[in-house]
Amino acid sequence: MKIKNKELHRITSTAIIYRKHGKNIKYLITQRSLNKKAFPGQWTVPGGGLETDDYINTVKTTRNHWYFAIEHSLKREVKEEVNLEIGRVKYLLDIAFIIPDGTPAIILSFYCPYRSGKIKLDEDNIDYAWVSYKQAKKYDLIEGILEEIEMVDKILKGANEDKIKYKHK
Repeated sequence: MKIKNKELHRITSTAIIYRKHGKNIKYLITQRSLNKKAFPGQWTVPGGGLETDDYINTVKTTRNHWYFAIEHSLKREVKEEVNLEIGRVKYLLDIAFIIPDGTPAIILSFYCPYRSGKIKLDEDNIDYAWVSYKQAKKYDLIEGILEEIEMVDKILKGANEDKIKYKHK
């Protein structure tokens, strides 16, 4: 496998957005357009890539740095893809892979509560559903998404976060 640049990575993030109703927890999943090159028609969670515009034209947090660039990027992506506002973003896990064009990539997976808004899908998505972890099993999810939803489900139901590990089924 030829890697373009071993030090530079494409940075993306995803949001496992949840809504709690008593003991019931629902997660937002979206179906990718059939025209997408990667994973057409499969179900996933909102997210996308970090762009320099997510921070370069904003006030620096310190003299030389911008804090929360990934969080701002993720909130922008969620707004663009599904028109929702999300609450506090919490880190879940990271994923490394090589894009077919040889670009190394990192996906940072986060979870966060739904805050407000009515879903309006962008052109990259054709459907959506609010599902429980159990219901999510019935969807053709991109590899790994179901396990990530399961991890968040356990965390939100009070499991010790330090003991929750990703396990692919």
